[in-house]
Amino acid sequence: MIKQDNATIIWNRSLAGTVYSMGLTCSSAYQSAVPGQFVMVQTNKDLQPLLRRPFSISSIVGNQQLPKAIELLYKVVGKGTGRLSGLKPGQQLSLLGPLGKGFAIDPRRQTHYLAAGGIGVAPIRFLAQYMKSIGIDTSCIRVFIGGQSQDDLLCQADFEALGIRATITTDDGSAGDQCLITDPLAQAVQKHPPDMVYACGPRGMLACVAGIARQYNVACQVSIETMMACGIGACLGCAVQLSQEGQSYLHACLDGPVFDAKLLAL
Repeated sequence: MIKQDNATIIWNRSLAGTVYSMGLTCSSAYQSAVPGQFVMVQTNKDLQPLLRRPFSISSIVGNQQLPKAIELLYKVVGKGTGRLSGLKPGQQLSLLGPLGKGFAIDPRRQTHYLAAGGIGVAPIRFLAQYMKSIGIDTSCIRVFIGGQSQDDLLCQADFEALGIRATITTDDGSAGDQCLITDPLAQAVQKHPPDMVYACGPRGMLACVAGIARQYNVACQVSIETMMACGIGACLGCAVQLSQEGQSYLHACLDGPVFDAKLLAL
């Protein structure tokens, strides 16, 4: 069920550098929210900028049966997110959601690898929390978190609090190993192939993760980060190219943002 709400800001705080966490009250529509889904936020009442901005749901506050709020993670990159960073608790934002198709989670699968690059950690964090809530043994889950620097590494403590082993890397070596996050992921997949890999991050990272899954014949789902104008399939502006010929495109807002990696031309 999709609903438009005037959501009240509960908190809006900096996590690291230009990355913020925002808590927003939510309606009962979010009882059905699953990891990978997103919301469209109107960042300014005077419609400047005009278009809403998409943000992955990073967490459900309360529980799935009685959600009290949703948490969003966002990085200040332009006018819209810049305005968000200056908002205070008690102010309201127009919120449309939950939208899109999330991760397909089979609790019968035994081993799960989660890979997150930068702000792509948002839906992966929700995924880990959701997995634990449905009874998946968190000792069978590994998370791989990468960023350009230490400031880009988010939510490591949240995963560890769930009992999930975290591997971290940075491009500059300021935390963890100095390499791409796909390097330890590839080693882990080769040594102990999981039942499923789930990933969200920059397009180059997702292409590499999909290649690793393909090389070792492992199932893989990726959440695509892309700009969206409407979030409901009206504008058709978030086209995602498919790997096979024929039907050459799907749309991230309706058909995704989570896709089977084999379907996409990454």
